[in-house]
Amino acid sequence: MTLRVVIADDQALVRAGFRMILAADGDLEVVGEVADGEQAVSAVRRLTPDVVLMDIRMPVLDGLAATRRILSERGAPPRIIMLTTFDVDEYVYAALRAGASGFLLKDVSPEQLVAAVRLVAAGDALLAPSITRRLVERFAAPARIPVGGADALSTLTAREREVLVLIARGLSNTEIAEHLTLSEATVKTHVARILGKLGLRDRVQAVVTAYESGLVTPGNVAGAS
Repeated sequence: MTLRVVIADDQALVRAGFRMILAADGDLEVVGEVADGEQAVSAVRRLTPDVVLMDIRMPVLDGLAATRRILSERGAPPRIIMLTTFDVDEYVYAALRAGASGFLLKDVSPEQLVAAVRLVAAGDALLAPSITRRLVERFAAPARIPVGGADALSTLTAREREVLVLIARGLSNTEIAEHLTLSEATVKTHVARILGKLGLRDRVQAVVTAYESGLVTPGNVAGAS
């Protein structure tokens, strides 16, 4: 199946370069290019892409604000990969909290760019939960309203809360299965239910939610009751 991509960047050369890289892959189609966040929001409504490559710094409306608007609309929103020339943790965390599925520097290799688009389109996240945990521990305000909503955690079972804490520690499904003496298939089912109940797109957002809700606190990965 062909994956539809929109490129949002205020630099024409960047857009052209990314378009050439993606167009060289027969399964990826660039359906739109825009130069600011407002145009990105309109393009997503009009073109319904699977993935958006979104620059953080753009005129009119920046990439973070555009991401929030796109992901707040009804329907099945696209996966969004944030782009920047700066490897700054604050930007990465802000992008994750806005709902992005990943973060790339603009000097990414062609192979990495294509792999990233495929990865997020498949429902995965570009940042490992362990990296996300480091960022959240550094920047998240404790007991902040979680991404999934203030009362969302109350919908989880005791086992699901336990699994969420382990996700926040950066454990993989295999490691969670070993820790809880469960099958990996059972862990996958728990993870899917957690994401569904909390309205989250991926494990990275689950880590953010676990910390910002106070379920897990920096230095206390065992979790809160």
